[in-house]
Amino acid sequence: MAELWPLVKKRWRGWLRSFHRDFGYLAIGFTVIYAVSGIAQNHIEDWGDVSYKASERTLTIPPIADDVPDDVAVATVAKAAGLGTPTSKLRAGDEIRLEYANGSKVTAIGPNVTVQSRSRRAFIGAANWLHTARQRHGWKYVADAYAVLLLYLAISGIFMLKGKLGFKWRGAVLISIGVAVPMTAVLLSSPQPKKADDVQVAQPSTTPPSEDNGIKFLPPDEAEEEAPREPRADDIKLMAPPSEKPGRPPVLKQPPTTTP
Repeated sequence: MAELWPLVKKRWRGWLRSFHRDFGYLAIGFTVIYAVSGIAQNHIEDWGDVSYKASERTLTIPPIADDVPDDVAVATVAKAAGLGTPTSKLRAGDEIRLEYANGSKVTAIGPNVTVQSRSRRAFIGAANWLHTARQRHGWKYVADAYAVLLLYLAISGIFMLKGKLGFKWRGAVLISIGVAVPMTAVLLSSPQPKKADDVQVAQPSTTPPSEDNGIKFLPPDEAEEEAPREPRADDIKLMAPPSEKPGRPPVLKQPPTTTP
């Protein structure tokens, strides 16, 4: 081990450059796919969904009678459209609607059939499909391996050269710029808390509640004309005098008599 250390210390940069070169060749195909699809994802609001190519065409078929079974009518329209078996179908009168898994739609009204088809583009469609890596368990691990490969390329590139072209001089300046740009973007794009002026205070409603809640509002003239309700027995509560104990009948006191 002691004899191996001088050799490692002397040639580790050469080995690092060799691995960096080979892994760089290996990452070219992945980098092209993720670079192209990343640009398309960034401009999806400007260019739309470039993964698919949309087209529309109109056909004419013999009218389908009302007494024709639904399965037969749907099969007739699907055969005319030529898009295969639909995933969703609807028939209402003389109108038939078909939908397909790739987003294509077919609408037949009488003899007129409108076919709105979508087909995935050869390269960019597959690249965007792979870029997201959602619901694709196998490719998810391939994407993770590519991410680890990029980390190795980034870290190994720091130590491949020495001197003014290495990390201590030129490399430190370029690395600082490369780190500062995304960090600045993160700090500037972070959501800001709402100000007090932006908070809207709910004002009480001036509309009287509906009669469904059991409260009835009468106009002033009708409220005055409404006769008062006669008191009921359950509205009057008799309370015993404080000096008397509950449960005993009250003692009637006779007024004092005066002698003339």
